Amino acid sequence: MHKTYDTEVAKRFTIYNSLFLDLPFDDIYRTGTLLPILGSACQKGFQSGLTPKAIIKGFFDEMMAGNTETEQNNLLFKMIQYVERQVVLFDSIEDAAYEKINDLSGKGSIKALINRADNDHKREMLIEKLKNFSVRLTLTAHPTQFYPGSVLGIITDLENAIRTDDIGQINQLLKQLGKTGFINREKPSPYEEAVSLIWYLENVFYQSISDITIRLLSTLEIPLHTWENPGLLKIGFWPGGDRDGNPFVTHDTTVKVAERLQKWILRCYYRDLRRLKRRLTFKNVEDKVLHIERAIFSTLFEDQAVYTSKDQLLNDLFEVRESLIQYHNGMFLDLLDQFILKVKIFGFHFAYMDARQDSRKHDSLWEEIFAIKGIEWASTEEDQIKQILGIDSLPELTEIQDEFHREMLQTFGVISQVQTSNGEEALHRYIISNCQSRKHLLEVYKLAKLTVGEGKDLLPLDIVPLFETIDDLAEAPEIMTSLYNLPEYRAHLASRGNKQTIMLGFSDGTKDGGYLQANWSILRAKEELTRVSRENDIEVVFFDGRGGPPARGGGNMHNFYASLGEKVENSEIQVTIQGQTISANYGKQASCTYNFEQLLSAGLENHLYSDSENNLNPEQRALIEELASEAYESYKDFKSHPKFVPYLEHVTPLKYFGMTNIGSRPLKRGKGGGLKFEDLRAIPFVGSWAQMKQNIPGFYGVGTAIEKLEKEGRLDEVKALYQNSLFFRTLLGNSMQSLNKCFYPATSYLKDNESYGPFWEIMFQEYNKSIEKLKIVSDMDELMGDNQVSKRSIAIRERIVLPLITIQQYAIQTMLETGKSSELLEKLILRSMFGIINAARNAA
Repeated sequence: MHKTYDTEVAKRFTIYNSLFLDLPFDDIYRTGTLLPILGSACQKGFQSGLTPKAIIKGFFDEMMAGNTETEQNNLLFKMIQYVERQVVLFDSIEDAAYEKINDLSGKGSIKALINRADNDHKREMLIEKLKNFSVRLTLTAHPTQFYPGSVLGIITDLENAIRTDDIGQINQLLKQLGKTGFINREKPSPYEEAVSLIWYLENVFYQSISDITIRLLSTLEIPLHTWENPGLLKIGFWPGGDRDGNPFVTHDTTVKVAERLQKWILRCYYRDLRRLKRRLTFKNVEDKVLHIERAIFSTLFEDQAVYTSKDQLLNDLFEVRESLIQYHNGMFLDLLDQFILKVKIFGFHFAYMDARQDSRKHDSLWEEIFAIKGIEWASTEEDQIKQILGIDSLPELTEIQDEFHREMLQTFGVISQVQTSNGEEALHRYIISNCQSRKHLLEVYKLAKLTVGEGKDLLPLDIVPLFETIDDLAEAPEIMTSLYNLPEYRAHLASRGNKQTIMLGFSDGTKDGGYLQANWSILRAKEELTRVSRENDIEVVFFDGRGGPPARGGGNMHNFYASLGEKVENSEIQVTIQGQTISANYGKQASCTYNFEQLLSAGLENHLYSDSENNLNPEQRALIEELASEAYESYKDFKSHPKFVPYLEHVTPLKYFGMTNIGSRPLKRGKGGGLKFEDLRAIPFVGSWAQMKQNIPGFYGVGTAIEKLEKEGRLDEVKALYQNSLFFRTLLGNSMQSLNKCFYPATSYLKDNESYGPFWEIMFQEYNKSIEKLKIVSDMDELMGDNQVSKRSIAIRERIVLPLITIQQYAIQTMLETGKSSELLEKLILRSMFGIINAARNAA
């Protein structure tokens, strides 16, 4: 496959890249001609041990000796813009070749899964599992996508032109790209973030989810109109509902986003219905279809809500179906059934919104509620819980002094409003970030009972704890057991089908405990939570907060979900996706279908096939525990280094993430000027290491852990574990990806820095150690030797942005050495960030 990659991607990039030189822009030929010279100077310079400052100065001395400093700096900015557009071109070429460089019918596809099930006489078992299985991808508002919407549109058109080798159109689009800005002038509002993600719902997910479901049911010979699990594939949606640390999300935002979601799904239905109407032109049918079309039109464009629920629309569609069978022998029934299935899948909600808030905010709200009611907090958590559950009414909004607390209560107030307009499925979960006790969960439960549940027999809301840190993951099983044994909460679960969703956060887990320990802690937590839930006759559903890069739980998701084993409940797969992961893995029809099928297949295979490779035996578990513990101690020592936080704050581009205007969220939780590690959000934390090409959260401690066992003469045990455990192999494989995206020569100048030299050396030693040990354990001559396509893609992308990496480090080095910042140097750092992160596609 990597030979196909070279032909379809690498060589095409070389050819199309030359088109930039002919674009009619000022100095573009000069910029495009000098850029490869700078790229070559960077490669040779770093190989020779030169610093970024020396490389840039040497380039200026050789190529621009007669130019002013202003002219030299202007060229650097033009090169940054040029490289940004090279990255876009490369993205488009790679996307255009997607079907050729990925086996869409191979392992992990629906076709392969059904063939395997048929060969093993497990078709009936597969069909039975499909009746209650679900995959839910949740699009988050986390801002790691640097392309504005206008550029995303060009990428789509460019991809289509590349597919047909339309040089003229490619040339025109590159001209457009040259004139189109890559930077938002202002931060987007939470509503604008939602609108940008709804584009993917309308243009990609609506088609892909329908296509996969229809193909799956048709291949299994299941009539579409009888299918009773329309939620097999779902899209979750956090923009407009995720309040965790984002003070700009309000209850009004939630309502506006819900309204937008409903309008846009009705737009999809309206378009489909107009196409369907061209076929259903028969007596006793045409008039009914026309009525439905007019009703949707009135709802959409005339503010006359003829349809107020999906059931009303479905009732009318089933009338059409009966007439089609009764009078016309079911002509075009397949087209109607496909449309009915879409309405069942997407309803009037389109996507499933979630509300989310930090537990500390709820603590603060309850403190004010108790103060208003004149109640003094009890001294023990047990008594505090009794106090909370004993409250039978909330103060009036006018009595609440804190504006944020009023907003929190109004948030609960609009949940019922959204459920009434879009259906209960539109917003039926409340997620508690930083959940550390059962009190945190019961605080939200009681608030919901007194707001969403007011006047109702049952509370139509699921309360979802999010466990994030290593300690919280360890405490989670005991917390949930005590909740299952609490009569009032147990009754609530019974009303929700005895199902409890629990979210587990990779991002903050990795930030807190390092790569190996976080992943191992999450697996153990899932196993224990599965055990205690089964013991209490509760079906637990795990919702994974996973980001794009391995440091945030990303990487190969198919292998991750296929490797969990029988001790982990897998009735559903739920996972967050964000930023470049959305556009790279789900941004186009082909890639969305492929990756969705991979997830669906992984979950189903885990049920159908009890593979010994997926079930860790006691010896393997003990070995992973030992490795994770060693890695954890190593990471803890590193994290407690006195230079750890100062390095992030004063050396890396951390603070510049707040200046990029890519998202509405603040850089960190909490208020105050000083940087506290615990308040730091995972995206800028991971992103800063990625900008420095050091990727600490994706590998640190792995090399030390393996070395420890090697010194004990147990290296063969680790190698056997790698060969026999898909879970461990996936962990190390994802870590290899992080290491492959490192480039320590770019920051090697820091080893001579008085303040940060020893700190840099610690990182560099662990980096080298991890590469060496991973090659030995995997028995490969090079990292990712078993995944040449991804390795090649990473190599080309890193080569494209090497000048940007050098320019950024040139600015950082200059500021560190002079002890002064300047507007020019800060702008160079900031402007370099966009291309570096876009090229990585899953860097934060």
